[in-house]
Parts: sequence; structure tokens; C-alpha cells
Amino acid sequence: MVKIGMMIGDRYEILEKIGTGGMSDVYKAKCHKLNRFVAVKVLKQEFSENANFVSKFRIEAQAAAGLTHPNIVNVYDVGEENGIYYIVMELVEGITLKKYIEKKARLSYKEAVSIAIQVSMGIEAAHNNHIIHRDIKPQNIIISMDGKVKVTDFGIAKAATSNTITSNVMGSVHYTSPEQARGGYSDEKSDIYSLGITMFEMLTGRVPFNGETTVAIAIKHIQEEMPSPAEFVPEIPRSVESIVLKCCQKSPDRRYQNMQELLADLKQSLLDPDEDFVVQNEPDIDGGTRMITDSDMAQIKRRTIYQEPTQDSMRLLSDTEAMYGEEEMEDEEEYDYNPRMERVTTVLAILAGVVICIIIIILAVRVFGNSGDEDSPSHIITSEEEPSESKIPEYVRMPDVKGINVEDASKALTDQGLVPDIQYQESDAIDMGVVIDANVNAGDDVAVGSTVTLTVSAGITGVEVPLVVGDTYEEGNDSLTALGFSVTKMEGYSDTAEAGMIVSQSPVAGTKAPQGSNITVTVSLGKEVVKVQVPNLVGETEEDGIIEATEAGLSVDSVSYVFSSEYPEGQICYQSCSHGSYVDPGTSLEIRVSKGPEQNTYKCDLDITGPTMEEAPDYVAGTSVVVTLITDDDQVLLETTTASFPVKANYSGIKCPGGTVTLVYTITGEPVIDPETGATVPGTDQEKVVHRHIDFTVE
Repeated sequence: MVKIGMMIGDRYEILEKIGTGGMSDVYKAKCHKLNRFVAVKVLKQEFSENANFVSKFRIEAQAAAGLTHPNIVNVYDVGEENGIYYIVMELVEGITLKKYIEKKARLSYKEAVSIAIQVSMGIEAAHNNHIIHRDIKPQNIIISMDGKVKVTDFGIAKAATSNTITSNVMGSVHYTSPEQARGGYSDEKSDIYSLGITMFEMLTGRVPFNGETTVAIAIKHIQEEMPSPAEFVPEIPRSVESIVLKCCQKSPDRRYQNMQELLADLKQSLLDPDEDFVVQNEPDIDGGTRMITDSDMAQIKRRTIYQEPTQDSMRLLSDTEAMYGEEEMEDEEEYDYNPRMERVTTVLAILAGVVICIIIIILAVRVFGNSGDEDSPSHIITSEEEPSESKIPEYVRMPDVKGINVEDASKALTDQGLVPDIQYQESDAIDMGVVIDANVNAGDDVAVGSTVTLTVSAGITGVEVPLVVGDTYEEGNDSLTALGFSVTKMEGYSDTAEAGMIVSQSPVAGTKAPQGSNITVTVSLGKEVVKVQVPNLVGETEEDGIIEATEAGLSVDSVSYVFSSEYPEGQICYQSCSHGSYVDPGTSLEIRVSKGPEQNTYKCDLDITGPTMEEAPDYVAGTSVVVTLITDDDQVLLETTTASFPVKANYSGIKCPGGTVTLVYTITGEPVIDPETGATVPGTDQEKVVHRHIDFTVE
């Protein structure tokens, strides 16, 4: 049983319990050998005698130990001691993505995409090692104190093979893919589906499917149409919406086929958020909504899907384990996967893409230079929103909105992809809140994304809208709410206005609007700074790393030198911003350069006694002895002559672990009589030597 303060593996001191899972507990510990804090996951005692659970525990350790990536929680060590099975891993101080979403309600699309990019890079590394996570969810994603994003909990990951895989585990039901819910084939594209659900939650603050039971939620993943995140947050850019929907297709063949494709689109969405560049795969017979069968229902009910854990601490083992054996698995329906059909579909999709590209180029040449009469928002135009000369505008038919309520009119326009701009005017002939006119005639073709100005009746008691442009958002909000208006806040970049200042308002100042109506204000985010990607400096020499960081638009302002057993002397072993993350140009990095493995030093605290009876039967107390202490690397620590013992030998900073004490004394033999002369001959002196090897103590 693990107790606080105990030592495991002669190096890991257990400090506190920080988390728990279905099969294991996680402790914060200190590695005394490398002088760093780590997380130690220990298999629970009730499972340690079960060969099946121990086998799963070891498989998990082997799979995770093969993964080394800045966006994955690294595994350092694995072992067993007195029946305690443990894994030692990187300790990440931070907050789970789930808690981060709850704290902020929902994330901006840029923040959500940036987090998704780091998660994708971690998952990509796992997939490149033929490991599928199968339990991607916000609870298994950690944002560290310095902003690094790491994927954890490879507890149910398995090495993927070229054969069909039937998973006997189900991840948290809110994020599980349809094929996992049915118990069928699951591969890398199952992780892509779960990541898509995670992105949906980041963008909207909610999951797409919910229900009273886990079975009901699983059925919705299989049967119900995936809602668009833009239904809940209309300002989500088109490209980000398309990426989420492509990730969450019911059929794996319609999703991104690998993490490289997903990463490319995620990065492109940061550059061109409103471009429609996401290519949807050709639909197949399994792509649409399908009614759940009795067989599917039986499979789902036979499975036990655990409720989500209440622990917020880092968990590196899934709480969801199958509760049935292999015999039941053999009877279950597997996902219908046809490699030959997939190859045919891929070839047809490529040919269709080539034809579409040719058509787009021809149309672009024809319309080049003709920008049309498309209206554009008058507030903030960012570099991301600048129209491209090669973009082919899509047109829709302007609906008839005259004479209807302003809320219904706005919805009709947004459903068509148009942007409503509301202006009020007093009228004693038309009821308050009813559309009087629009600047586009009903039935006209208008480009998608255009702004349509609606003139709406303010009745005969309209309130004059004050000027809030140039105020801070707090000042403008107070002014508007004091007059009874509600306020909608939008944000955008501006090269002229400081962050937090209102740069536009709708309706404009001086017009009259009904009390209680909505005023939209656009608040500056300041100048837009294009982020730069942090290169991987770890493993480079100090000089090469600084050059690479400088070429990437970053600076290295702090260089320190530390001992490292993982990197040779002279190589960078740490960088303060993780590889692949996006930061502001000019961001200062801290790097640490390896000094090689740390050399232990030793101390000697010894009382040297005189020769013992066992060592020197002929030694007589009081005889002078030459005492020397020499280290194993031939350093002389002590050399003295004495007849008084013990002799003190206190030394520190010794470079080797042991040495030798040598005791040299002289004895005189008995006198003898010369038989020829009869004279007495004095005895001869004999030198005696005693050696003792001494082990020093580590400092």
C-alpha cells in the first residue's frame, strides 16, 4: 500500500495524492536522483493481483513510453516493487481544458483553433507510432501554467495494426465516435471525431449531443444529425465551422483521413477564417443519418459506459473498461470497411478536385477585376478579411423582409448568409420593430457575406442613440444601458484604435431606436499581430538554437546551464515555449543547455583506528604508524605519522566513491647469538603494511 512519505524504487518520494482513476491512483512525487518533481501512477491494490489488469497496466506503460512529444505527457520510468506496479511520468501543473472552458464559458475561435493545433500535433505523434488514443476529450487535455497544451491519459490506447481493430472499450460517451458506440471498427479517424466534438465544445461551451442516459447519448451519435456550432455562436467563421463538421461526419470515410490533413486546414483557418477552403469528401451510403437497428441497440446496452469522473486532477488512465469477454465480442457486428472501395473513392475524389480547380480558375479569370456592388462592413477590416482577387463570390436571392418583425427579418438574412445592419427611424404609421425598408430589393441577387441595411420603425417614442464611438466599452455600455438599450459586443482588430475602445456602432448616433432595442458596438482588439510558430530547439547546439530562434522572429534572452542525463553536453535540453505553439513576434525564450550528467561528490567522515589483532598480531600499541588515505583516483587526502589512535579524517568534495587507508609500522626481531663467535646479534627491523578499503558517502 502506498503511503505519503514512502520511497519507491529507491528514488521516488511520495508527497501527495493528486488524482484517481478506475484502475490507478496518481501521486505527486520527488525524484531524488534527478532532483525533480514527477507524477507516479500506481495500480490500485485490488487490481494488482489480477493478471489481466496487470497486463493492461504494462501494455499502457509500454505504449506511452514510446511517445515523446512536447504536446504529450511524457513517461519517464516504469517498475514494480513489493507488488506495487507504478509508472513515472511528467508532472504537469495546470488546468484541464474542461475546467478552462467552464471558466471562460466558451473560447474565441482563434484560441480554440490554437489549442486544437497543439492537441492535433500530439495526436499526430501518437498516430505516427501506430497508437490510437480512443478517449480524446477536454478532461484529457491539460493547459500548463505557461500555456503549453498536452494530451494525457493513454490508458486505453492500443497499438494499431494493419488488421481490423475491434475495440473493447468506450470513451466518455459525449465524445465517442459512432463506430465506437456501435462497438465496430475504430482507428485514427475515431480520434479525429472526438477532437471535432472537443472543438465544438470549445467554440460553443456545450456538447452537441446530450441525454438522460449514456445509451441515449450514444444513440444520438449514431443516428442524429450533427448540429453546426454556428447555430449556437453565429460569429464562428465559415472555415472553422466546416472543419468541425468534417471531423464529426458519421462515416469515417467522410472525415479527415489523417491528422496532417486536419492540421493543414486548422492552420489555414487562422490565415483565412472566412474562406470556404475545406474540401468535403464524397458522400457514401453510410454517410447520412441512419436509423439505429435492434442489433445496434443491443450492443450499446450490453456495454457499460461510466459516468465522467469528478476528479479534476491529471488522470493518465481511462475509467472506462469493457465488462464482457472475448466470446461476446465475436458476435458483435463490426464496421463495414472496404479498402478497395476506399481506393476507388479516393481516385474519383482527386479527379473531381482537379476538374473543380480548373473550373474555378476559368471563372476567376472571367470575373477578375469586377468586384461588383457587394457591400462590406463599415467597421473593422482586418488583414484576414481582405477580399482575394481570385475569390468567386456566391450569390443568394434577397428575401422580402418589408413589413415583418425585425427579429424574423434578421434571421431570414442570416439564414441566407447575409449580415443585417439595423437602422431605426420614428414612424407613426408602422408599428415599432417592423421593417420599413431595406437597401436591397427583394428578389435581387446579392453576394453572400454582404451587409443589408434594414430600416426599422422606432414607433413614435423612439430614444435617440448616443454617440459611443471613441469611448471605452465600459463607458459606452453604461451610456447605452442607462437609456434602456441592450448591448451586443463584437470585437475586431484596428490599426488606429487602442484595445478596448469602441470603433463603430449600429444604429449610428443620432438615430432613434425603441427603448429596449439592441445596439451593436464593435470594440478594438488593438493592432493585429501575426503569430509565429516556435521551432524545436531541443537537441540543437546553443549557437544553432539561438540562430534558429532568431530566424523565426523570436529572441533568446536567457541561457542557463544545467546537468542533464538525457542530452549530451552542449545541447539545448529545455525551451520555455513549446515546439509548434504560436506566439507573438519578438517573444523572448529561455533555453537551458546541458552540462552533461551530473557528477556526484562524496565526503569522508572517518575515525582511523590502529592495526587490529586480526590485521597485525605482532603490532604493539604505542608503536609509531605511518597513516595514509588515498582515493581510488590517486588523490592523497592524509599522510601522517602517529602512535596515538584514532586519527580523524574529515574531507568533502571528493570526486570518486572510495579510497584506501594504509597503515605502515616497523617491528624489531628478537636478538640472536652467533654460534661461531658467541656474540649476541641485535634483531633486524621488519616493515609491516595493513590496507583497508573505505567507501565514501554521497554528499
